[in-house]
Amino acid sequence: MSTDIGWINAALAAARPQAVGALLRYFRDLDLAEEAFQEAALRALSSWPKNGPPRDSAAWLIMVGRNAGIDQTRVRSRHVALPDDDAPLSDLSDREAEMVGRLDEADYRDDVLRLLFICCHPDLPATQQIALALRIVSGLSVKQIARAFLVGDSAMEQRITRAKARIATNPVAFEAPGAADRPERLGPVAAMVYLVFNEGYSASADEQPARAPLCEEAIRLGRLLLRLFPAEPEVMGLLALMLLQHARRPARFAPDGSVILLEDQDRTLWHRAAINEGLALLDKAVRHRRSGPYQIQAAIAALHARAATAAETDWAQIDLLYGGLENLSPSPVITLNRAVAVSKARGPEAALAMVEPLGDRLSGYFHFHGLRGGLLKQLGRMAEARDAFGRAIALAHSPAEAAHIRQILDGLQGP
Repeated sequence: MSTDIGWINAALAAARPQAVGALLRYFRDLDLAEEAFQEAALRALSSWPKNGPPRDSAAWLIMVGRNAGIDQTRVRSRHVALPDDDAPLSDLSDREAEMVGRLDEADYRDDVLRLLFICCHPDLPATQQIALALRIVSGLSVKQIARAFLVGDSAMEQRITRAKARIATNPVAFEAPGAADRPERLGPVAAMVYLVFNEGYSASADEQPARAPLCEEAIRLGRLLLRLFPAEPEVMGLLALMLLQHARRPARFAPDGSVILLEDQDRTLWHRAAINEGLALLDKAVRHRRSGPYQIQAAIAALHARAATAAETDWAQIDLLYGGLENLSPSPVITLNRAVAVSKARGPEAALAMVEPLGDRLSGYFHFHGLRGGLLKQLGRMAEARDAFGRAIALAHSPAEAAHIRQILDGLQGP
């Protein structure tokens, strides 16, 4: 067996949502479920290289994690009522996988989806709901979650700690909501699913083996959400958006791992079946005549998907769509994205006028300085462009991002 453990890390990342979901359902304790999964992952790192991967990684992790959690509970001498040892999850055979698949089959059909609705408890502020769900379900680090929310690591750690404490003291926190209560939790659940997708989508080429499964998992959860809410156009828009963006994956990186911008991508490499499914979902959503942020973002992605070449992109329409999105969900990041469309449709000066006022709120955001540098470059303000690109390099999340900006910086001419 190869000593390269990359395949184990990928398998653990892929199995984590299902395993943690089952362990949490078993122990009804957030910290204990996480610790049990971590212990199972450590044992996998020791066992799998010698014995090979199990037939069902998630089932193996659930079984080992469950036993580790029980041992941990006994060591701590906690008086925690554990489920009956005859419960199906105690079975050490491959029937474990069948049981995990049957959990709540009649309703949620998926233990991960059930867990998402539990984490998005209405007693928690929305930001705590989503942060907790990202931490527990997807195993994202505090640093990764903080980056998604554009806040510091310590602030995000405090949010997650407070959310866990509130859930731990709520006697009904682990009860999944029924059909009547589900709609009020749909917004945070959908937001969490899209943040998970973005965490996988924003991975560099080197990070793809470990983080690309997050995109697949988010799309899978999006499909399950649509089964729960078959007439909800925003769920259709969310799934369409993820499919249309994920379709570009084969064209986003060069063989050497460098980033290929959207306008430079070989569009023949885009996944046509995913695009067609996304476009059909979007068309269906629009017929409901209840517009929302996910539908608008999907419509923007659809305009890119329908353009045979970058030059054929309808930037004026994208500008209008971003304007609608700003009205529905005001955000400096949305305004920054709109500025890209404005630069294409109306020129760099108009775009820079939109970008400059965002400096106070986006000073720590890589893409703000990257776009600002690009606009200043187009306007011939090279010294200011160099300064902006330098700030972008300092904030790059990956060597590939930094190398891309360095390449632009090295090519700048003039004072």
